[in-house]
This record gives sequence, structure tokens and C-alpha cells, in this order.
Amino acid sequence: MRRDAQRNRDLLVAAARRAFAARGLDVPLEDVANEAGVSIGTLYNRFPTRGTLVEAALADKVAGMVAQAETAATMADPWDGFAWFLARCCETQAADRGYNELCVRVLPDTPEIDRLKARGHELVQVIVDRAQRAGQLRADFHDGDFAFVLWSTTTIIDATASTSPEAWRRYLAFLLDGLRASTAHPLPGPPLSQDEVADAMRNHGG
Repeated sequence: MRRDAQRNRDLLVAAARRAFAARGLDVPLEDVANEAGVSIGTLYNRFPTRGTLVEAALADKVAGMVAQAETAATMADPWDGFAWFLARCCETQAADRGYNELCVRVLPDTPEIDRLKARGHELVQVIVDRAQRAGQLRADFHDGDFAFVLWSTTTIIDATASTSPEAWRRYLAFLLDGLRASTAHPLPGPPLSQDEVADAMRNHGG
């Protein structure tokens, strides 16, 4: 019974993320239940309010990204870990882009989300530090630059609905090639500060 309950929970959360990303937070919960292959009663038993379902979907997404970061932080080759994690982030953000915007607008962070995000930031720093120590990533690259690279890639996806996964993965590969090739060269100006990255994302709808 516990296995069935966990399976139903996972199916509902995955279906909710897909539905919210495609159709917004007002999507009928009956549709979510149908897509998950469970009854509406099962949905309400597991998630008594729409808010609990939305929060669970967000927590599931962030937890998944943290798990990916933990994998990347232990890869034998630091550059492979950095590039692999950035690609996974882009894929997740692209799949959830509609949901991301809605979550930012309507969902306060819970203590659990705060904890997961803090752990994710720690791991991003580990991933960046490993690549820098190995001489595979420029010394002045920081986690704010990581956010900017992620923003620039997902902005390409958001702005061009017809862009194929192959096309944006090729763009990401070009970008990563440039980062790696420029490791030994200083930036022409100081790297972006965290505030400058945040301002750029706000000004461009990120």
C-alpha cells in the first residue's frame, strides 16, 4: 500500500508539473488526475488543496535539480560534471518554463524549498570550484555567471518556440566551448555581480 501511495503521489506530481507548464495553474484538477491515471478522490486524498499540489510539484522539481547537482559534483572529470549539470538545468527549465513563471508569481518559498535551494547553491559552487581547480574553467567565473549562462540559454528556448532540442543543445555546446577555450584569458571587464545578473533577468522577463 505504501508503494502504491508513493507511486500515485509521483504520478500526480509529474502530471501537475506538465499540466501547469502547458496550461497554467487554473488547469482543472480532474485533468491532472486523468493524466496521472488516478481518481480525483485519490488526488484530493493526497493533495487536499490546489496549493499543496503546486508546492509538492515545485519541491519535486527543486529536489530533482539538487540530486542532479550531487551527481555532477562527484563526476570523475570536473568539466564533464559542470557541462552535464548545466545541460540538465537547461532541459528542466525549458520543460517547466510556464510553470516557473507562475511559481515565482504566486508561491512563497517554504522552509523545505529554502533548504533545497540553499543546498543547490552550495553544490553549484562545488561544481564550479572543481572545474576551476582543474584549470578547465576560468578563475573569475562564479555562480552568478552560471545563472546568467542558464538564463541566456533558456531565453533562447523561450523566445523561439520552434527551436528544436538539438538546436539549443548545439547552442549550449558552442557556449561551453567558448567558456572552456577562454579559461586562460581574463575577462575584458569585471564579471557580472549577483545584482547585475538579477537585474538582467528581471529586465528580460526571466
